[in-house]
Amino acid sequence: MEWVLVEVFRYIKMRRKKAAMELTMGTMVTIVLLVMVLILGGYFVNQIFFSARGSVDQIDTAVKNEINKLFAEDETQKVVFYPSSRRIELEKGVVGQGFAFAIRNTGTEADTFTYNLEAQETDCPNSLSATAADGYLALGRTGTIQIPAGNIMENPRLVTFNIPDTAPPCTIKYILTMQKGGQLYGSTLDFDVAIKSG
Repeated sequence: MEWVLVEVFRYIKMRRKKAAMELTMGTMVTIVLLVMVLILGGYFVNQIFFSARGSVDQIDTAVKNEINKLFAEDETQKVVFYPSSRRIELEKGVVGQGFAFAIRNTGTEADTFTYNLEAQETDCPNSLSATAADGYLALGRTGTIQIPAGNIMENPRLVTFNIPDTAPPCTIKYILTMQKGGQLYGSTLDFDVAIKSG
């Protein structure tokens, strides 16, 4: 009878160790899964909101939504930029990165809008000229858009830059000029591009 009790206690003790081991393994698996979810969640949040901090390389739904939100915040705005800070940082050697903008026709009739973007000034060493800085513009330097009365242009415009590896680290101020029916529309707007070393 005594040996039966010893075996029962041994069995109970072994079951407790096994249960403790199972609890430990379960806890470790849970921790590993939670860490993976946090890392992946952070990655996706970063990808979703990246364009809010930096440059844009395409017009997607997120960019369109942000532009619409900026127009909704101020009914009188004629033009909005994305990113809204109107400043982007680009590393030397970057190709196809830039910003987006959209125009609202505040008039009572459909009209044709034209825009032109050009460098105004730089703080670059070795006197990088505005003409040379204009050469960094790759896409969207000029354009013509038809916009119905009281509407926002359907597809925002993307302006991209190709920054050569030889570009000096500096800031270039670009000016966006818009015309409606041949007349200046609103005021000229500036946008800064800061070139950083890679």
